[in-house]
Amino acid sequence: MLSTNINKTLEKLEVKTINFGTSTGVNSFGNGTNIDSYSPVDGKLIGTVVSTSKEDYKKVIEAAQNAFKIWRLVPAPQRGEIVRLFGNKLRELKQPLGELVSYEMGKSLQEGLGEVQEMIDICDFAVGLSRQLHGLTMHSERPGHRMYEQYHPLGIVGIISAFNFPVAVWSWNTALAWISGDVCIWKASEKAPLCSIACQQIIAKILKENNLPEGISCIINGDYKVGELMTADKRISLISATGSIKMGKIVAKTVAERLGKSLLELGGNNAIIITPDADIKISIIGAVFGAVGTAGQRCTSTRRLIVHESKYDLVKNTLIDAYKQLRIGNPLDENNHMGPLIDKGAVKMYQNALQKVVEQGGNLIVEGGVLSGKGYESGCYVKPAIAEAENHFEIVQNETFAPILYLLKYTGGLENAIEMQNGVVQGLSSAIMTNNLREAELFLSQAGSDCGIANVNIGTSGAEIGGAFGGEKETGGGRESGSDAWKIYMRRQTNTINYTTKLPLAQGIKFDL
Repeated sequence: MLSTNINKTLEKLEVKTINFGTSTGVNSFGNGTNIDSYSPVDGKLIGTVVSTSKEDYKKVIEAAQNAFKIWRLVPAPQRGEIVRLFGNKLRELKQPLGELVSYEMGKSLQEGLGEVQEMIDICDFAVGLSRQLHGLTMHSERPGHRMYEQYHPLGIVGIISAFNFPVAVWSWNTALAWISGDVCIWKASEKAPLCSIACQQIIAKILKENNLPEGISCIINGDYKVGELMTADKRISLISATGSIKMGKIVAKTVAERLGKSLLELGGNNAIIITPDADIKISIIGAVFGAVGTAGQRCTSTRRLIVHESKYDLVKNTLIDAYKQLRIGNPLDENNHMGPLIDKGAVKMYQNALQKVVEQGGNLIVEGGVLSGKGYESGCYVKPAIAEAENHFEIVQNETFAPILYLLKYTGGLENAIEMQNGVVQGLSSAIMTNNLREAELFLSQAGSDCGIANVNIGTSGAEIGGAFGGEKETGGGRESGSDAWKIYMRRQTNTINYTTKLPLAQGIKFDL
């Protein structure tokens, strides 16, 4: 198991495990307090990171500002070449980086490797995009004039990421920001700091080998107070923040007060609708993976299962049988389906949610509970739970980052199920299981799902990088990754060129001297 070989893994990634940050350099700090990283897998200390002080932060900003002056002038295809080199290095280090993600965060090894693959995929996407940062040409109403629009780099992009995807979400932002000509400052979650250091070591080496300034990619370490330094800083043009709705509202308000730009990826309360025409087998597979994958700690995890009354008992009984087959344990053992929650605080939140759903009138059909004994010494392992509930329950209306699935019944037509699905403040991911074309099209229509992601016959989790990722309502409205998400990292400029010897004014205005 990795717990016995963690030092070898960190050595491959060139990550120091004791007091990282005591050495010199813009990305290494020694003035803050210590942050200990414990693995939820076995409870062991992986390493210690030194948090960023205000003085350290000033140095980082200065380095980023200076680097931007150089990086913005590098042609976009050449910036893409640096991202290509980064992607290739990730291919070489996929196994150790995936292992670190799994060990430090607690997700299964396959999911850890999959997260690194997402990084590789977004690098490939960004490399191609580096030759396609296009604007538009428009016809001028004035003779002898040409109009067009173009996109320029923003400057410094600040990235605040969450523990559940400790490397992938950063790469979604940086790959696009870098090819756009921006430089990045990353504050990773203090619950998985070594993953950020591993990524920084990889890109820093590539930048050095290509005689580019280190400030193109910077990291800062610490809790929310360190993040506040970024959100309030006018020198940071864009803040991309992933986390809870509560955190997102604070970030949005702070950034808006200085008229900055924000990209918010916040909570999800994702539902799968199972209609009478659904394929039950794929419905169960999609629901179970969506509910227990990453121990229910994905923003796209399936929280609610909305089932038509005619299929309710069948789905309920099949789910109970499926949950009996789940194996919970060390996520680095590929025989296990689910690993631990991130920490004991998450375990407490899970227990509180189970208590509340019963108090509010729900019925636990798969009870859940905290696991103990051999292999569960960290105290972070729990059993996935299923509760029969009502959509209006307070606990159902709120997101719990844990493997709890709420089973809800709907009657009548699909419109009733869609109303239930949309009847929460979050709007990230959604899915319908049906073989009825009319139902599928209604779900995807303007009268259907109000989420940023709407799937047919697949679950709520497992987005591909080719499409824009993000949600509506209190999920924040941000879009990352594919499609035209690159535009948020650039500023649009409209240009008009007069190639005549006259100066006609727009709207036919006359002004003669």
